[in-house]
Amino acid sequence: MSNYSLSVCAEMVFLDLPFLERVERIHAMGFGVEIWDWTKKDIDALVKIGARITSMTGYISGNLTDSDEIAQLLSSANESIEVARRLGCPSLNLHGTGLNNVGLPAKPVEIVTGEMWLKAKKTLDALATLGEKAGKVFTLENLNTAVDHPGTPFAKAEDTLALVAAVNSPYLKMNLDIYHAQIGEGNLVELIKRSEKHIGEIQVADVPGRKEPGTGEINYKAIARALQGINYHGVVALEGWASGDSVVALEAFREAFTL
Repeated sequence: MSNYSLSVCAEMVFLDLPFLERVERIHAMGFGVEIWDWTKKDIDALVKIGARITSMTGYISGNLTDSDEIAQLLSSANESIEVARRLGCPSLNLHGTGLNNVGLPAKPVEIVTGEMWLKAKKTLDALATLGEKAGKVFTLENLNTAVDHPGTPFAKAEDTLALVAAVNSPYLKMNLDIYHAQIGEGNLVELIKRSEKHIGEIQVADVPGRKEPGTGEINYKAIARALQGINYHGVVALEGWASGDSVVALEAFREAFTL
């Protein structure tokens, strides 16, 4: 029996349904629910559904390295914390830079300088302090630059691990996205072991195609065993498209992580 819990991103499944109905369907199947941009959601209606919201985007705009953008990031993180309180959501997700509505960096970066690393660490220190005051955890997600998010700084899991380890706070953790890590780095089981004490969430989808486990090349039973091996107690979330029927996809996800 595994110690982690399962959640599903409502942005990517049951796409023929209105968003609130997607949340209801996921909740009815026994999963937690993850959401992206909360500014476009009916928060009161989400609260009434009573679903377990496990993660949401933790900012509206801004980035980790530019002075004006840092101010935007911290301000919108405070707004996000208030919404997370209303939803009972424990985790607020971050990226290496702000993303636009198609997932591309608002300000693409070709070269990440040493000064940018230092500024990013300082910004993440401030976010961890906000999290501590609010009793919420910010998670820094790795992305891939080859397929989905070209031009994103601090994209690899090795980058997010380095930043989270440097901040060294229980209120800033990694959101280790296995789909992105397979494209960007591979060696997934060792990556999980190396990141063990810094993981705050695991997100999954198969490669190629970003669909449910079993549709691609990743051995998700091995991933599940690796998480069991480090005694992982957090959330494993499907952040991927359904290859066909969403119910079938969610059951395939559940089966992949049932040991």
